[in-house]
Parts: sequence; C-alpha cells; structure tokens
Amino acid sequence: MSRTLQLTEQLISLPSVTPEDAGCLELLADALTPMGFACERMDSGPEDFRVRNLWAKRSAVRTTSGQGAIKSDDPTPVLVFAGHTDVVPPGPLKEWSSPPFVPMHRDGKLYGRGASDMKTSIAAFVVAVEEFLQTTPEPAFDIAFLLTSDEEGPSIDGTKVVIEQFKKRGERLDWCIVGEPTSVKKTGDMIKNGRRGTMSGKLTVNGVQGHIAYPQLARNPIHEALPALAELAATVWDKGNAFFQPTSWQISNIHGGTGASNVIPGHVVIDFNFRFCTESTSESLQKRVHEVLDRHGLEYSLVWTIGGQPFLTTPGTLVNAVQAAIKEETGIDTELSTTGGTSDGRFIAQICPQVIEMGPPNASIHKIDEHIAVADIEPLKNIYRKTLENIQRQQTTNA
Repeated sequence: MSRTLQLTEQLISLPSVTPEDAGCLELLADALTPMGFACERMDSGPEDFRVRNLWAKRSAVRTTSGQGAIKSDDPTPVLVFAGHTDVVPPGPLKEWSSPPFVPMHRDGKLYGRGASDMKTSIAAFVVAVEEFLQTTPEPAFDIAFLLTSDEEGPSIDGTKVVIEQFKKRGERLDWCIVGEPTSVKKTGDMIKNGRRGTMSGKLTVNGVQGHIAYPQLARNPIHEALPALAELAATVWDKGNAFFQPTSWQISNIHGGTGASNVIPGHVVIDFNFRFCTESTSESLQKRVHEVLDRHGLEYSLVWTIGGQPFLTTPGTLVNAVQAAIKEETGIDTELSTTGGTSDGRFIAQICPQVIEMGPPNASIHKIDEHIAVADIEPLKNIYRKTLENIQRQQTTNA
C-alpha cells in the first residue's frame, strides 16, 4: 500500500463531520512535525461549535554564496497547501454499500466519506512534500499548510478567521493550492484559477393586509413586487470576460401570505443571490438593485450578505507550474475554469495574489458511496510534488 493511500484511509476512518475534526489535525501535525514544520493551532468559535484550524509552516534556509543569510527585507516566498478535514454528513447509513467511515475497496475504487472531498488531496499534499524535501531539503521557498474543520459548514470560524488573524500579524502568502476536487473525468483535466463572488439579498416588500374580496382596502405586496422582480431577472449585469461567465442573479425563495386563501398578505420576502464575476463589484450590484426597486416605488427593506468576493489568478508562476506538472504526469493539457461554487480560496485570495484549486474528479462528492479511483491517487500526489519541483526550478533560475 502506498504512503498516500495509507494516509488517505487513516483520514477517512476519522468521522470528521463539520465542525468535528475527530483527530485529523493531530494526525497531520504528527506527520508534518518531523519534516520541520512548526504547527500552530488556531481554533475558533463557541464551545458547542468549536472549529479546529491548523497552520503549519516550514521556513526555508536561504543563503547566497559567500553572503550568509538573505536579509529580512528580501522575504522568502511562501507556498501554501490549503484544505479542509471536515466532511458533509453521510446521510442515510442504510443506503451506503459499506460504512461511510470505514475505507473500503471495490472495483478499483476507494469508498468512504471524504474520499474525493477532500481527504485524498490532503494526504497527497503531505506525501508530496515528504518526497520533495527528500530530494530538496533546502528549498528556495517556505512551505505551509492551512487546514480547517469548517469549510462544509458556516465557514465563519475556519479559514476566514485565520486569514483575519494573518492580516493583523502581517503573515505573507505568495502561492496557494487548494485541494478541492476540481477534475471532471480524470485527475488534472481541470483546475480552478478563480471563482465567482457570491452575494445574497433578503428583500422584504411591504403592503397592507386585508380581505381578498376587498382589494381596494388593501395593498398586495406580491403584485407590487412582480414588475421589479421581472426587471431584475431580465437585467444583463455584465457580459463576463475571458475567464468568467456573466454575472447571474437568481431568486431562491419567495415567502408570502398567511396560509389562508382569502387574505391579502401584508408583506412578501424574496431571497435572491448573485454569483458575480470580476466585471462587477458587490457595491455596483447593490446600487443597481436599489435603483430598480426605488424606480418601481416599492416600500421595502433589503439586507445584504456577502459570502465572498470573486478572485482570479491569471497564468504566471503558480498556474504555469501546475499546468506543467499535470502535463508531465498525465499528458493532459488542463483546462482553466472559474465555474462552480465557492471555496475557502475566496478568503485566502484576500492576502495571497496567486490561488488555484486542483484535486481529483468530483463526480461523487457529497453523494452516497462517495469514492475515488485508486488509480487517481498517486498521480495526484505526483502532480503536487512536481509543482513544488517546478516552482523550485523557477526560483533558483530567477535568483
């Protein structure tokens, strides 16, 4: 059994449903410490929803010929492997072909909750670094791990709160690989070099409740809201760009009425969401929505929640290193994509200029009988290791 597969199975066997970590971070810290990583726990949140966070960093030893240590005003670049140890609940246990937290092999596949999302990626991170340091004990950059047990949940006390702490203490990050399952059919066929932003709104339109037989004595907020909602649904917010789809506005829920068929409601609540690209900003989108609502003369209140800003990493040091590693390991010319939902990359991108997501195929994530092809595991680890090697070559060539 390979070291990567062994560590993956150990992680799967720990039932780390959000926000529980179930010992995953202790296991990983035990693996990282002998390699020279300084491990810092940055746990956060209330006792009944305590989130476990691990920041592990290995500082490089940098020297110049005959000059001694590099001066502090020439900072060492930092490459971060980021991910989450938490998993979504398994769902009905009777529907699983085998227990979700007992790693099982069938037909060349490894089954278990977290197999694809994303315990295999974390195991591959660790082993890739082990192998890299065996041949390059003094790399030209620092290597770090940022791991949390709250990515599948509220995502409040996980990576988000760690990044806020990093801002305060001036922690420097240069490149980040998030191990999300981004591939489609074969490991490496797609990486995410950015993500759209997400912003939700809860709109309450007020009317006057009354008897449905006497509409002249009431004011129906649903009727009043419909023209404005139709205009918002038909609005072209932007046209996207070479990396992003156009910004999308979608209604997710409408709540109105008392439950009685003869009562005009006094208010209606509309939940909606923007998935927006870098052609728009949260401020510009909010302004345009308010302009539509005001133009229609609605009596309303609107509460905004920004889940994350969009981020984009254009081809450069990190993208080039990952693409070359994938090509060398698999022969695939990987596709750059910004589609899909959000990840913790949206928080990391606030202080890290180059963030990408790259992991195994995602067809079974969050499903009953989540699995990964065993044949995908070692190539994934090799891609991460070769990415390290490619960045090392870039750094030493540019030195």
